[in-house]
Amino acid sequence: MKTSLPSPGRRDPPESAAFTLPELLTMIAVLIILAMLILPALARTQPDSRAFQCRNNLSQMYRAWRMYADDYNDTLLASLPVTGNRVVWVTGGLDFNGGNASNWDVTQDLAKSPIQPYLGTNSYMSWKCPTDQSSVAVPGMGVLPRVRSISMSSVFDFGGWLPSPPYRVYAKGSDILNPAKTWVFMDEHPDSINDGAFAWQMAPAGSTTASIVDFPASYHDGGCNLSFADGHSEGHKWIGLTIRPPVNYSAAIPLNVPAGNSLSDIIWLSSVTTVHQ
Repeated sequence: MKTSLPSPGRRDPPESAAFTLPELLTMIAVLIILAMLILPALARTQPDSRAFQCRNNLSQMYRAWRMYADDYNDTLLASLPVTGNRVVWVTGGLDFNGGNASNWDVTQDLAKSPIQPYLGTNSYMSWKCPTDQSSVAVPGMGVLPRVRSISMSSVFDFGGWLPSPPYRVYAKGSDILNPAKTWVFMDEHPDSINDGAFAWQMAPAGSTTASIVDFPASYHDGGCNLSFADGHSEGHKWIGLTIRPPVNYSAAIPLNVPAGNSLSDIIWLSSVTTVHQ
């Protein structure tokens, strides 16, 4: 009995791999559900370009601050006027008064700052966070943006709020004991910023009460950006609500208030501000 063999090259047709309509609809539904679950998570992980620009501004500020010290025998710029040969990093105070040229005219204070030549003679973008929308109504000129949202830590002046003593303040770069945990520049809350210094009252670990003197910014997903004396910059998200008052862009908020539910935030910021003598 002969058995027929398949012809050379002959192949049986494959079974159809096509989806049935119910299967296709089920697959589409599954993909839609996965997209609904994944896309919001991806959106949360996407970098905020304005926050990154702000952090870059703070990095540029740090480099300029460090270059100044390198050129002046390690002498640091001061956050407020101090005695001796140190120079204040920026003059002028901010508010919401259009008659105050420090608010809107870069030639009033920024152009005269000893840090400005290291930033670039006519480059003033580093002075302000792009998220900060603060402005003032200037007589005869309309509404103009304010020019600065960055402040320097008060450990680089006489440290009256810390207070100093018992906490250290720094006049030379070599004085800084822990550069990686000593912040230099921070974007300050638009309704808090006034002079060039960010005043802070230290609250060591274990503190049960604390105060907020000046308010840091909180418009970067509830946090702010800081640059440190070792050259790195980072964002930090605040936990409590007291340290995150809404931005009004119209009037100064009360300063030097109880920390309330932001005690842990005060303790954290104190841990990266300075150390006990």
